[in-house]
Amino acid sequence: MRKIHVIGIGAGDPDQLTLQAVKALRGTDVFFLLDKGEAKSDLTGLRREILDAHLEPGSYRVVEERDPERDRKAGGAGYSPAVGDWRSARAGIYERLIGQEVGADGTGAFLVWGDPALYDSTLAILEEVLERGAVEFAYDVIPGISSVSSLVARHRTGLNRVGRPVQITTGRRLAEGFPDGVDDVVVMLDAHQTFLRYAGEDMDIYWGAYIGTPDEILVSGRLGEVAPRIEELRAAARERKGWIMDTYLLRRHGDER
Repeated sequence: MRKIHVIGIGAGDPDQLTLQAVKALRGTDVFFLLDKGEAKSDLTGLRREILDAHLEPGSYRVVEERDPERDRKAGGAGYSPAVGDWRSARAGIYERLIGQEVGADGTGAFLVWGDPALYDSTLAILEEVLERGAVEFAYDVIPGISSVSSLVARHRTGLNRVGRPVQITTGRRLAEGFPDGVDDVVVMLDAHQTFLRYAGEDMDIYWGAYIGTPDEILVSGRLGEVAPRIEELRAAARERKGWIMDTYLLRRHGDER
C-alpha cells in the first residue's frame, strides 16, 4: 500500500530537523510542495534546502503544485465555510498527487512548517482524502519543533509558570476577549495585531516573527511600552517580504501564585 509521511520540519531553522524526520526523508520517493506564490517562495526554497542537505541528488523527486487561494476576506459566519472550501480544494489536489505520483508500494511526503499537530490542516485534509475513497494509503506523522517552542526558547522564558495553565489560541479568538482563568496566552495566526487592544493592561509580551530564519525579529517587554515598536517592525517586515509569520506570548501580571 502507498505510504505518506507528514513531516514536521520546524519553525524555520534547518538545524531543528529531528533525527526521526531525517530518517523519514531518506525513506521517501516523492515530496509534494505547495507553491504559495512568488511572495512566499522562500518557504518553498527552505524546504528544498532541507532536501538538498539530507538527501543524495537523484534519489528522490519533488512535485510542486499551486496552493488554492483562500477567501481571506470572509469573516464572522463566513469564516468557517471559507476555510472548509479551501480545505476541500486542497484535498482534491492531494488526492490527485497521491494517486498519480506515488506507486502502489511507494512513499510520498508532505513537509509541514512547524508541527503538523498545531494549527496546520494537513492531517484533516488527508483524512478527507481517505474518506472520499478514491485512493488508498497509510500515513504517519513525524512531529516538528513548533514556532511556539522556538519563540519561548529564543526569549529564554518558559511557556507556563509553576502550577499554572497556558492557552494557545488565535488572533480571532483573542479579539473576543482575554481567556478566563488563564494569565499566559500564546497567540498564533493574528493578522490584525490583536495585542494592541490590551496595551493598556498590566502584561508582558514575547513576540517573534520569521522565527528560526535569517529574517528573525524578536521583541519583548511591557506590552504598553513595546507595542508601538512591534507594530512598526511588523509593518516594515511585511512591506519588505510581502508576508509575515509571527507568534507571541502574552503574560498577564497580578496574583503570582
